[in-house]
Amino acid sequence: MAVGEYKPGLEGVPATQSNISYVDGQRGLLEYRGIDVKELCQYSNFLETSYLLIFGELPKETEITKFEYDVLHRRRIKYRIRDMIKCFPDNGHPMDALQACVAALGMFYPLADLQDADFIYGASTRLLAKIPTMVAAFNMMRLGNDPVIPRDDLSYAANFLYMLNEVEPDPIAARVFDICLILHAEHTVNASTFSALVTASTLTDAYTVLSSAIGTLSGPLHGGANEQVMRMLEEIGSVENVRPYMERKLERKEKIMGFGHRVYKVKDPRATILQEQVKILFDKFGHDPYYDIAVEMENVGMEKLSERGIYPNVDFYSGLVYKKLGIPMDLFTPIFAIARVPGWLAHWKEQLADNRLFRPTQVYTGEHEVSYTPLAHR
Repeated sequence: MAVGEYKPGLEGVPATQSNISYVDGQRGLLEYRGIDVKELCQYSNFLETSYLLIFGELPKETEITKFEYDVLHRRRIKYRIRDMIKCFPDNGHPMDALQACVAALGMFYPLADLQDADFIYGASTRLLAKIPTMVAAFNMMRLGNDPVIPRDDLSYAANFLYMLNEVEPDPIAARVFDICLILHAEHTVNASTFSALVTASTLTDAYTVLSSAIGTLSGPLHGGANEQVMRMLEEIGSVENVRPYMERKLERKEKIMGFGHRVYKVKDPRATILQEQVKILFDKFGHDPYYDIAVEMENVGMEKLSERGIYPNVDFYSGLVYKKLGIPMDLFTPIFAIARVPGWLAHWKEQLADNRLFRPTQVYTGEHEVSYTPLAHR
């Protein structure tokens, strides 16, 4: 690439150096701090994975005990945040509510020394703890109910599912959800992480950084894609309708939600793991016909798109998991945000360690030396 060459969407342009995560799009590999995400899904849990991402290494027993304790005891939210949520419109999107809540949360914990390890640790554990509570609180309050108080005896994943409807989840459901959180925790410099980096480079606080990232994540081309996939499966309606639907989309050169990735040229490894989790849920709680539609879409996609390196991505199966867990469709993207918190925090922390304000240039395509035209002559 020549110096100064314009690349739409900055595709392929390195924006930073990082040792947080690594993707090999040709091999279908995703690593967090050098550890294959498949191993983390098999042996770890979301909070331990969060510690790994934010602080750079797997925690010792004393470190994870303290970390889990601090997150657990910071789950509750200020009553003023709760009162603010009461004022939100019932039909507002939960991502908008979450972005507003995270921004407001920073007002209660003013910016301190960004080089202070205790400040970084406190902000990290507080955001990990409170964001799920705020999502669940909005969900309950828009239905006219009081928010469910977090339960200190439940794991991170189980507690969130409990707060959605005040029903303790089955351990299998909680574990599957925990794996979903691990899979979405980090993915190099995607759109929302880049947004977080740019905001972090101004030396603002973590709450503003994450609020910025949440706003970016809400778009249908990023975090909102899993919600769009479920709506697409509902629109298709049956296995028989899959082929004509996809052929029609391809003929019109329209995007098929849940297919394709800027980096992966094989099937997204996260999609493979999520598909396995779908099967685990179905074995326990019963089959979902939308899964059959998804499988047929993947089969048709293999036939028509694989030569172009287009395969199912992480969004393709995640909605099926969340739907089976009884999660409302418009909470799919906020759950993505809950999972991505440690990744955003890791990049915030890394940016602070060697900060330089982002200030890209542009390729100007406008006119020059244009004379001003008085209003009467326009």
